[in-house]
Amino acid sequence: MDYGVVTLGEPEYPVLLPLINDPPKQLYYLGNLSLASTRCVAVVGSRKTTDYAKWAAFTLAERLSEHQITVVSGLAAGIDTCSHAGALKTGGRTIAVLGCGIDQCYPVANKKLKNEIIKTGLVLSEYPPGFQAAPYTFPRRNRIISGLSEATVVACAGLHSGALITAELAMEQGRDVYALPGNINNIHHLGSNKLLKDGAMPLVVLDDLLEDLGIQANPLENETIVLSDDEKQLLSQLTKAGESTVDQLCKTMKKSPPFINGLLTVLEMKGVVRTSMGKIFVAK
Repeated sequence: MDYGVVTLGEPEYPVLLPLINDPPKQLYYLGNLSLASTRCVAVVGSRKTTDYAKWAAFTLAERLSEHQITVVSGLAAGIDTCSHAGALKTGGRTIAVLGCGIDQCYPVANKKLKNEIIKTGLVLSEYPPGFQAAPYTFPRRNRIISGLSEATVVACAGLHSGALITAELAMEQGRDVYALPGNINNIHHLGSNKLLKDGAMPLVVLDDLLEDLGIQANPLENETIVLSDDEKQLLSQLTKAGESTVDQLCKTMKKSPPFINGLLTVLEMKGVVRTSMGKIFVAK
């Protein structure tokens, strides 16, 4: 497979990368290198994750791509895979940054995804062909993911997730960091929830990120909103009541507060409900 090489200082070198500490001296690439100098947002997270976080990563990447924002991630299993797939659904504006040689694929299961990205997006690595992935290469890779991007979004992260390294690097680089609020009773969200405690911006409504980037979001009039059975039940209870509180919904649905709060977070992100002054309403 033919690949290209770009060197620090050349006009084609990604425009934001020279601004970070220790930018890679060379980058090997497959695909459209010009994407690395467009407006980029990193969408990252854990390999072990939740359906809620997968949905959010895919949908956010889809929205960013359709608004001409390039989605950057690391081609790993879990959230990274969903981020690339969401961007590929609408135009394919996505960059996969590898922790191995440009001719390698880690995990091997994502080889098909890598090939799809090459067609319309970009695959980057600072490691030459034949270089095998190692534990230290992934944290090194993460500085490139955040360095390419105006903002980094952590969709889901446990306490020891590499996505937290990406977020920390983004903060050190002076870039905005967002985190998706998650169930406080789920170990896969502990790290990303801690990011919120430490000052990351909460991503409660996906299109808020577009607004922060100065982009007028296209309407979602034709989008079909898919709800789970539990979401439908909660929405039905809320419609009957007109308005409610978390405590009231817990009693009527016989569910715990963490469970109800998780459902409400997803429904608010889908634009189905809204909250104000401690009460929940059906979004009009």
